[in-house]
Amino acid sequence: MSRWVPDAITAGVMLTLFTMAIALSLGSPLSRVMDAYHQGLWMLLQFTMQMTLILVLSLALSTTPVFRRAIARLARIPNTRNQFILLAFVICGVTSYVYWGLGYALNPMIAIYFAAEAERKDVPLDFPFLLAITTAAQALWQYGLSASAPLLVASQGHFLESTIGVVPLSATIWSPAAMIHEVTFAAAAILASCWMMPKTVRPISHFPESLALAKLVGAVEQEDPHGLGFAQRLERSPLVPLALGSVLAGWLYYHFVVKHLSHDINSLNTTLLLLAVLLHGTVKRFAVALEQAAGRSWAVIVLYHLYAGVAGLIQFTAVGEKVVGLAASICTKSTFPLITAAAGAVFACFIPSSGGQWAVQGFVTVKTAIAVGVSVPRGILALGVGDHVGNFITPFWYVVIAGIARVNFRCFFGYGVMFGVIWFVIGVVVFTFAPC
Repeated sequence: MSRWVPDAITAGVMLTLFTMAIALSLGSPLSRVMDAYHQGLWMLLQFTMQMTLILVLSLALSTTPVFRRAIARLARIPNTRNQFILLAFVICGVTSYVYWGLGYALNPMIAIYFAAEAERKDVPLDFPFLLAITTAAQALWQYGLSASAPLLVASQGHFLESTIGVVPLSATIWSPAAMIHEVTFAAAAILASCWMMPKTVRPISHFPESLALAKLVGAVEQEDPHGLGFAQRLERSPLVPLALGSVLAGWLYYHFVVKHLSHDINSLNTTLLLLAVLLHGTVKRFAVALEQAAGRSWAVIVLYHLYAGVAGLIQFTAVGEKVVGLAASICTKSTFPLITAAAGAVFACFIPSSGGQWAVQGFVTVKTAIAVGVSVPRGILALGVGDHVGNFITPFWYVVIAGIARVNFRCFFGYGVMFGVIWFVIGVVVFTFAPC
């Protein structure tokens, strides 16, 4: 897969040219094709900034000493191999369910701390396989509090509002089907992990760069205030974060209590900003964390607009209606989740972003669901199954995780296929039969 799957930007360009070619072959004049691309290219500006903030704020939050100390303390609890696997998966799953970006930032560190503690207690635990387990736990974000498509369609003004309106979270991530899927996959993945743990283990001491990260974060160094001017003192004062935190807490109160609005992307980002500012303690430390996080998030800023251009070509030319008609002709109520998940898995190999994939496939998914008589939430949830299959079998996110853990992604990449099969089978069955 790493030899044949191109990087995300190259794949976005290839997908754009391919979609343009299909539109022209279906009889759309060049002027209409370019007009559709013109409409689509910048239609996700707001969404792009929202998703960029999700990633940047999560990375900034994960660098706070509070989070690192908590991981180190939790790693001391287990005493057997299966206990290490169970607790690591549960912690990573909960972290990812709360917020996908925080899961990607913290879960590699959880694997490192747990593997180091297991070796200290002489518990045989394969570090690369533990990385694969914590990576599998990240799948729970697909139907968690930061799920891209469900949060987007729950927000007013989303790009499909004229077609499906605003879809409440109670119909998507809080539906019985989504909850059944989360619990069932977690249980199946934990059992499979306990069974599949390699007999000949590679402890974390075989990976010295990773082991070097397993250090308890100490107290934040205090700067000598002597010689600092008023502005420098203000940057290092806890009063500014407290003031901003009070205003952000007021925003959340007004959002949920006064206006009675539901959880959405904006409330998520406000919560993340509040936590990051308060836990860093000063504007100076928060700014340094933001600078480092923004440098690791550059691709998202461009990628979503490439995907938006493709979405425009699908939505505003004959391509969308043609694909909808084809999908509706081969789908029934029973086969719709399977076909939607399979199509999502194929697209996910080229679009390593759930938000970007929804931008490209959202129109076709909801129109097909309406055409075959399936609820729109069922279509949204089924597409999430295929989306994460792509995350399991392509190297994009493995490379990100391996970079944080300081290992070669190929040492644990292959285990993802096993977890991907479990995820896909459970997802298709649940979203075919369970209520949503």
